[in-house]
Amino acid sequence: MSHMLGARPDRIAATVASCFEPPQGQDPYDYVFDFTGEIQWDRSEAVQITHTFKIARLVGLEAARRKVKAYVRIQHPFYNCKESGSHDEKEEVKPEGVMGTWWHETLRALGAVPDLNLVIVRTAIPYGPYVNYAAAVIPFIAVAACYGYLKQPMKAVNSPGKYPSHTVHVDDIAGAMWACAQWMAKIGRQEADSIAGEEIPFKNEKSKVSEVEGMIPHSQKVIAPLFNIEDDSKVSMVELGNTIASYFGTTFDFHNFVTNIAAKFRLEDVIEDINEVHVTTWTKMITTSNPPVPNTQFSSYMDVYNMRKRVIAFSADKLKNVVGYQLQRPQFNHESIGDMVQKLKTEHSWPNNDAP
Repeated sequence: MSHMLGARPDRIAATVASCFEPPQGQDPYDYVFDFTGEIQWDRSEAVQITHTFKIARLVGLEAARRKVKAYVRIQHPFYNCKESGSHDEKEEVKPEGVMGTWWHETLRALGAVPDLNLVIVRTAIPYGPYVNYAAAVIPFIAVAACYGYLKQPMKAVNSPGKYPSHTVHVDDIAGAMWACAQWMAKIGRQEADSIAGEEIPFKNEKSKVSEVEGMIPHSQKVIAPLFNIEDDSKVSMVELGNTIASYFGTTFDFHNFVTNIAAKFRLEDVIEDINEVHVTTWTKMITTSNPPVPNTQFSSYMDVYNMRKRVIAFSADKLKNVVGYQLQRPQFNHESIGDMVQKLKTEHSWPNNDAP
């Protein structure tokens, strides 16, 4: 994909089209699951437009041309929600920064594609054994492991931290997307819009419409089936931190008032001070592990994105009631953390510092 992104537009479109060609002797694809997009929060707007907006739009256009029965697009939690409210699909949420803006804009572009059997699945904060990116839980788990190793409390900024930080297991993200594909394939886009369609509001700069091919004008109303997916834990930041820290035999707390105030004005400087402790500890843990795992892809480094206050809450009631989806992993708890950590230890990508 990285080579494709640097190619001419016609080559990119041809490459996208080739992805839809089934192996010889097999039927055309019925379902398309769209996981494309740039998930690094610090990428420029130009990169987000090219890697997220334009690629997904090309895939959607090709899927519509091929008349696939279901096109399911993932929407990561690149939003800030309100701390209270229904948290349903009708509640207005604010895209977070450049990344959130163009991921959201992508939904409008896909929603406006004629005859595309689109379903959008919007997730809470994901976790699971192989989910490793900025919006996921796993960086916090790595940090908690460090403080458990040091036998010191794990601390966070943004006290008191009682705002929603709802979670969802990757098994349920996959399960919900599959269930939505089956649901869409039975009824088609028109009926799906009437049952579960939601307005995807314009959240960009109006001037961009004339600059970016494929953007939908702010005056055009875009309706598309949208479902949230989260587990039943509905944890706050405090509860999330307590659950993770206690698994590693430590406690969860917040930095003092002075540090929190400093973080509001110079978060980058505060982060570097905080990171120094657990990055050094993580290095020791992976090199003294039995066996050592010096080349693991996981890290305890917490960047600006991870340290900012983020309110994530997306009620899954509509998905349960309309599609009939039942959660496979309804609770975020010690068992779910342990399952994740043990699987990573088994594949030798997570440090094993347990006493023999």
